[in-house]
Amino acid sequence: MDVQTYMLAIGKAARAASRAMAVADSNAKNTALTAMATAIEHAAKVLLHENARDLEAAKAKNLDSAAIDRLTLTPKRIAAMADGLRQIAALPDPVGEISGLKYRPTGIQVGQMRVPLGVVGIIYESRPNVTADAAGLCLKSGNAAILRGGSEALHSNQAIAACVHEGLKAAGLPETAVQVIETTDRAAVGELITMHDYVDIIVPRGGKGLIERLMQESRIPMIKHLHGVCHVYIDDQADFDKALRIADNAKTQRLGTCNTMETLLVARGIADKILPPLCKIYADKKIELRGDDAARKIVSGMKAATEDDWYTEYLDAILSIRIVDGLDAAIDHIARYGSQHTDAIVTENITRARRFLREVDSSSVMVNASTRFADGYEYGLGAEIGISTDKLHARGPVGLEGLTSLKYVVFGDGQTRA
Repeated sequence: MDVQTYMLAIGKAARAASRAMAVADSNAKNTALTAMATAIEHAAKVLLHENARDLEAAKAKNLDSAAIDRLTLTPKRIAAMADGLRQIAALPDPVGEISGLKYRPTGIQVGQMRVPLGVVGIIYESRPNVTADAAGLCLKSGNAAILRGGSEALHSNQAIAACVHEGLKAAGLPETAVQVIETTDRAAVGELITMHDYVDIIVPRGGKGLIERLMQESRIPMIKHLHGVCHVYIDDQADFDKALRIADNAKTQRLGTCNTMETLLVARGIADKILPPLCKIYADKKIELRGDDAARKIVSGMKAATEDDWYTEYLDAILSIRIVDGLDAAIDHIARYGSQHTDAIVTENITRARRFLREVDSSSVMVNASTRFADGYEYGLGAEIGISTDKLHARGPVGLEGLTSLKYVVFGDGQTRA
C-alpha cells in the first residue's frame, strides 16, 4: 500500500471514530484512561527494551545530547506517563458543558456548549511520552487522534500505542480513536497536513525546522509554538536565595525542553553580587556562558554574546547573560528577542511583579518561579498536547479545554421570530 492510500485509510477511520468519541460518556473515557495507565505500568520492561533499540539507533546517527535526552525513557518517565493519564481521568469532562445561559427578551435561553474539535493530527519529534499524553488528552476531550511521532522513536511509540489500544479495547471504545502512524516515510506528514476532509486541526511538537515546514505547507489550522526563547529577569529587589534557586533550576533542571531558560537578565544594581555565585553553579554543571560586556567584566572566562545569541533557543548547555538597567530594559529585551513562550521575574516588589505580568506578552508569565513550570502536568491539566504561543483559540499549555470548541445552544418553548 502506498503512503497516500495508507493515510487516506487512517483519515477515514479517524473520522468515523471521532463520531463515536464525541458521544462517549465520561465513564467509558475514564475507564480507557485508567486501563491505559495500568497497561503502561505493566509493560514498563517492554517499553524500556523498545526504547533502548531507538536509543542505539539514535546514537549511531550521532544525534545531539538534547535529542537523546528527549528520546530517553526511564522508569520515572514511564511512571509519569501513567500518572498523567490517571490525572486526566480525574479531571472534569469538559464535553457537553453548557455555560453562559441567558434569557433574551423573546423568552429564549442562549448559551454555549463545549464540544470536541473532531480529529486532531499531532506531529512530534523524539519524545515518546507525547504518544501517551496526546492519546489521553484527545480521548478525554472526545476527539480522535492521528499521531505521527519521529522516526527516531518508532519502536517506543509503537510499544506505547499497544498500551493505548489495550485501554480503548477495555472500555469498549474504537481502537481507531488513536492511530499511531507506522511508516517513517516523510511523505506521510505531507499527506496528514493536507487531509482537510478528515483532520480538523494539526498540533506540531518539534524543532523550529519542523514547525516552519508545517507553517508553509499545512492546509489545516494549527496549534503551535515556533520556539522557546525563555527569560528569567532578576530584579534588584529580588530575594538572593530565591534568585539563585530559580535561575539555576530554570536552566539546568533539564536542558532540552522548550520552557528551559535561554537568556538570563540581571538588574545592574544586583549583578556584581548575584552573578559570581550563580555563574559558579553554572560552571560546576558545565554550562557555557555567553555574556554582554558588563557581565564579562564581573565574571571572567565568559564568552562574548553575539546579537544572534539573544534570539537563540539553545536546547543545550549554553546560556546567554545580559545586565540591564532595570525593569523597563528587561521588558524591552524580552519584547525584542523573546518568542512569547515563558518569561519570569524574580522580585519582592509586588508593583514591579504586576507590571511584568501585565506588560510581558508571553503565553506564560511568572513571578518568583522557574520557567520549567510552564507545563500542562505542572499546571494541573494532567498533561499537555503542546504549548501554544498563538493568540487565537488556545494559548500556553494546551489541555482538555484547548482541544474543544464552543457552539451556541438555544432553549425555547415554542417561540418564533417576529
